[in-house]
Amino acid sequence: MKVLAVIPARYLSTRFPGKPLAPILGKPMIQWVWERTLSVPGLCRVLVATDDERIAAVVTEFGGEAVMTSPGCPSGSDRVWEAVRGEDWDLVLNLQGDEPALNPAGITALVAAMARDERAQMGTLVTAIRERSEFENPNVVKAVLDGAGRCLYFSRSPVPFPRGRGFGEAELWRHVGVYAFRKEFLAAFVSWPKGRLEEVESLEQLRALERGAFVIATRVEWPGCAVDVPEDIAAAEAFLLQERRQVVP
Repeated sequence: MKVLAVIPARYLSTRFPGKPLAPILGKPMIQWVWERTLSVPGLCRVLVATDDERIAAVVTEFGGEAVMTSPGCPSGSDRVWEAVRGEDWDLVLNLQGDEPALNPAGITALVAAMARDERAQMGTLVTAIRERSEFENPNVVKAVLDGAGRCLYFSRSPVPFPRGRGFGEAELWRHVGVYAFRKEFLAAFVSWPKGRLEEVESLEQLRALERGAFVIATRVEWPGCAVDVPEDIAAAEAFLLQERRQVVP
């Protein structure tokens, strides 16, 4: 199975303009994501899909491969499709350019899950919710799964509601915004208009569920160090420094 990885990277983030180029421990954030993606075994190619020449120049400078895409792409998935639609591949990974602590083992597990289940048109990652504050935070997307790991719903609301149980007694899952798409499905996905639930929750993965797609979730440990605003950089640097101390004897 030919697997490509694409890291969409926009410059004009509303909350953090220029975010992919923000320095983290002396390297631009996009370089951290690129280098950690390269450690995932079996990838035939890793691309950064961007609409900004500044990002493309930095990627080229550190030895990466950048593909220019249209500024008008409405979502990361559309940007991924524009970058790879003419390429030869079976599975494409849509990774997040603001995850400097990206977990290669989680990506490997997602690829393996897609290889095992040919019914799966799309796959993603989830990690356990351990804090009530996460569960109640609308910026933390919750995932509802069936017993086999098929995705039933995603929401910004606290679902499933643990009625009659203490917070720690129910399995609760946080969505990790990493996706795997089969080629024919991604081509269809980006051609569909936004769905009703997608509009309500502002979550593009609901478009797939509304169309009856077979979407699976792989349960992983994930550090949760996404950088949404400049204030998040300190936490990402602290995690990466701690990780470095654990590796170096």
